[in-house]
Amino acid sequence: MKTTFKIDPAHCTAQFIARHMMVTNVRGGFSGAQGTEVYDQENSTASSVEVPIGVNRIDTLEAARDTLLKSPDFLDVEKYPTITFKSSSIAPQGDSELNLKGDLTHGMTRQVVLKVEVPSTEATDPLGNARIGASATTTIKRSARLGGVS
Repeated sequence: MKTTFKIDPAHCTAQFIARHMMVTNVRGGFSGAQGTEVYDQENSTASSVEVPIGVNRIDTLEAARDTLLKSPDFLDVEKYPTITFKSSSIAPQGDSELNLKGDLTHGMTRQVVLKVEVPSTEATDPLGNARIGASATTTIKRSARLGGVS
């Protein structure tokens, strides 16, 4: 059975870790990510996900760095206000993971594979709404430029 879920921006972030000057790691994220997931609990390979992320919502806990990252030298939020992930296929990887392949677009499109922890089983919240949770990770090389990203 397929169920369509709206990704709740109050409970979803797109987080990252980036190497800074090859010395340390900078952590940050984009709050308020939203989108839709069509989840087939009986056949996870028939599921799909689309997530647009507002680039202007970047936060690294350092205002000056955030301003620089929003500039044309990096993310160029005026020209490319959104990063979008749209899945193209899902493949099980054992009992506890899925590989979610799809297109990541920010000015140009690159194919990426997200490693997804098998989503929790569907639950009903106190208001009667169906809920499900999942998390995913991937690695993106900054040298493989994605739109304004360097």
